[in-house]
Parts: sequence; structure tokens; C-alpha cells
Amino acid sequence: MSLLGWIFLGLLAGWIASHIVDNGGKGPFLDIVLGIVGALVGGFIFNTLGALPVTGFNLYSLVVSVVGAVVVLVLYHAIAGRRVL
Repeated sequence: MSLLGWIFLGLLAGWIASHIVDNGGKGPFLDIVLGIVGALVGGFIFNTLGALPVTGFNLYSLVVSVVGAVVVLVLYHAIAGRRVL
């Protein structure tokens, strides 16, 4: 998958995960980073469980990336804590 594909998949996965975990996006840059890291984490988790990791730009890879991004976001909140303004 190309770099542009990873960035777009990361943006989409990060945005979806942000809305699942805390009902709002973190901003485009953090959503992209969260999604790309989430794709790597999700691929590792799925591979460890015997399923396929990220396979390209498709719906399955988006699900893997979102699962990983949710895990990363939950860990981020556990470490950084929730800030209430």
C-alpha cells in the first residue's frame, strides 16, 4: 500500500476510533497518527490471534485499523488522563 493510502486509511481509522471512544475527533494530524499507529497495533493483535493483519486498502483493513486505533486511544487516555475544560 502506498504512503498516501496509509495516510488516508490512518485518517479514516483515527477519526472513527476517536468518535467511538470519546465522541469527537482529535484533529486531522492526531487522527492520522492515531490511525496509522492503530493499523500497526491492530495488525499485530490480529496476527497474534491468527487472523490476517492489514491487507491493503479495503474494508477489512479499515476494521483492523479501527480496532487497533481504539486500543491505542484507550491506552492514551489511561496514560494521559482525560482533560476537562
